[in-house]
Parts: sequence; C-alpha cells; structure tokens
Amino acid sequence: MPSFDIVSKTDFGEVDNAIQGVAREIAQRYDFKGSKCLVERNGGSLTIKADDDFKLKQVHELIVTYLTRRKVDARTLAYEVPENASGGTLRQVATIRQGIDTETARSIVKDIKATKIKVQVAIQGDELRISGKKRDDLQAVIGLCKEMKKVDQPLQFVNFRD
Repeated sequence: MPSFDIVSKTDFGEVDNAIQGVAREIAQRYDFKGSKCLVERNGGSLTIKADDDFKLKQVHELIVTYLTRRKVDARTLAYEVPENASGGTLRQVATIRQGIDTETARSIVKDIKATKIKVQVAIQGDELRISGKKRDDLQAVIGLCKEMKKVDQPLQFVNFRD
C-alpha cells in the first residue's frame, strides 16, 4: 500500500552557514559599525542581540535573506518577545522549530479527513504517515497540504513508497 510521511525538519548545518553570513555582513555594513549586534545559535534556538528596535529589525531581515539563500524556509523560526539586556541593548530568542506539534498535526488530519479522500492518516510522534490504495490520492493530499494556509511552518513530504 503506497504511503509517505509529512515532516518538518531543519538542516542545522545550513542554519549555521546562514548565521555566519549574517555575522560577516554585520561586521562589514556601515550602519552596524560600532554596534553590539550579534546572532548566535545555542542548540535549537538563535539568540539575537541588538542596540535598538531598528537594528533588531535589520538583523531579522538579514537572517531571513541568508536563510532563503541557503534554501531554508524562514518560517522555521518562532520569535519570542524582545527583552532588555545589559548595556541598554535588546535580546531576542528565536526557536528553530523541529517536527510537527500535536495541535498542528490534528488540524492537518482534520483537514485531510474533511476532503473525503480515501487515505489513512496516523500521527507518529512529530510526523504524520499518510497511506492509501492509490498513488493519485496521496498526490492529492500533498497538493492539499501545500495549499494549507493555517500551517505556519514548512512541511516536507518524504519516504514516498509504492
């Protein structure tokens, strides 16, 4: 019986390369000269330090640009509220999302079941397994998932088996 998995994974090597590119650009740009702007990765999160809101937004734009260049979807980052740090600077933590949380998985399952496509959907930890009798049904589910607007993280479709 044909099946495939829906996952949400991020390549940390590409994220590290993007962060190094951001650090190079911060060091070179004139508007960042003498500032305390910094981006670093600690495990599954990024810590962004900036002098003020304007520079924080500039760093956000740089991060999105460099992630896009490295073919990493910028929606993998979940930004928290900026907080004041020492020296009058701002610090913000951005979590790198890995896997599909249960609420998102349930909403995806609900949307797939509402279409009446003859497939079985199983939540397996932080991923979904879709199986059905026809390959066309599975491809219809992939098309449906790509069109979903309520999922705010990138989805990958892997392990397609006949």
